[in-house]
Order: sequence, then C-alpha cells, then structure tokens
Amino acid sequence: MSPILALDKISKRFGAIVIADRIDLALGEGEALGIIGPNGAGKTTLFGIMTGTVTPDGGRVAFEGRDVTQLSPARRCAMGIARSFQVPQPFGGMTVFENLVVAAAFGGGKPERQVYARCLEILERCGLAAKTNRLAGALTLLDRKRLELARALATGPRLLLLDEVMAGLTPTEIDEIMIILSDVRSGGIALLIVEHVMRAIMSLSDRIVVMANGRKIAEGLPAAVANDPSVIEAYLGRRDHGPA
Repeated sequence: MSPILALDKISKRFGAIVIADRIDLALGEGEALGIIGPNGAGKTTLFGIMTGTVTPDGGRVAFEGRDVTQLSPARRCAMGIARSFQVPQPFGGMTVFENLVVAAAFGGGKPERQVYARCLEILERCGLAAKTNRLAGALTLLDRKRLELARALATGPRLLLLDEVMAGLTPTEIDEIMIILSDVRSGGIALLIVEHVMRAIMSLSDRIVVMANGRKIAEGLPAAVANDPSVIEAYLGRRDHGPA
C-alpha cells in the first residue's frame, strides 16, 4: 500500500544554512509519526514544505500518490492535509463556533449551512461545547490550543500535522490533549507530530524520526530511538551529563 504522505530527497536552505538535507520520509494510512530534534533542526520548516507554505529547493512531496510539491496550501488543505500551529491563531473577534465554521466552509470547501452539525460535533469532541459562543480572543491558552486543533479537524483532514500543540501546557492539560489526539487517531486520521513533550510524543507515536542540523539522524520505534546513542548526543543530551 502506498504511503499517505511521502517526502523524496527534500532539500531546503536559507543562505548558507541548510534546513533540510535530502530528507526522505513516509507516513502510512492512519499512522502516527513523531518528529523530534533540537530547536533549529528544521522540523517546522519541514511542516511548511509538507503543507505548501515553504517551497523546497529540491525534492518531491507526494500525498496519496500524487505529486503536490507545487500546489498551494489551500489546494493541499482541500485534498485532506491540515495543520495546527505552535502559537494558536484564531480569529479573536469571532466566536469559537464561527472560527470552526470558517475552517470547515473555506478549508473544507463546503457550504456554510452544511457544516454546522459537524462543527458542533467537533467542539464536543475537543471539550469546547460549553464555550461555543465565547469569543476566541477571551479563551485560556488550553482552550486556544483546543480550538486550534478543532479548526484543523473541521477541514476534514486525512492527515493532520501538529506543531507543538502541547507547548506551554501543564502536565494535567497535556494529558487532556493526549486523550483528544488518541480519539482523533482512532478515527483513522494519520498524525504527524512535532513535539518537545517527550512522554507525549513517545506515547502517541508508532514511529519516531529524529532530526538535527537539517538531517534525519535516526528513525524507528519510540523505545529504540530513545536509546540510540546519536539521539542521546544530539537531542536528549549525553548520558554522563543528563538530558539537555
């Protein structure tokens, strides 16, 4: 079976700085793949290349077997690729419900009145049903994170890219987001997760890819990757000095 997403020799540099060095990556239908690495490793840029906001210097991006390297973010979203951002970017002057309607109607390409029921279902699923009519700009950080995830889901994705969705949250709040993501995963949506909360990404991911200095330095099952000497050196820190 062909992967839902495949990167073939993706390269990107900004001046003399190499952000992606001939990266190969494949994600299967319904799989959860985690990407970890130190700050500046190229993870968020790789997300931009997958979603179309960043143009690679070389290589190919394929979604469901189709070359999408030159397609716009809007076209990719309509095909089933959605993402959340590390810093939530809701329409603060709109209600929570209106934010979802915009995502579902414009991102998902459906008439507004046809998306109301689905938007309410997603709000319930993400723990925001009681705040449907609250202005998005008045939400707490946790609820803004929930809304960011809900808006991505409202587009009807087959692949969901999550960029540090748990950053800044307390351990209890992280647990709440993990429950939501496990539920999303059970619905058959493939997940690509960039995250620094190690217990979360190790628990949610089937496989882990490790990046450093624009290169993929390791890939495998979470337990194996966590014990890989190159990963410990580049990301977790040397064993004799403890985690970095």
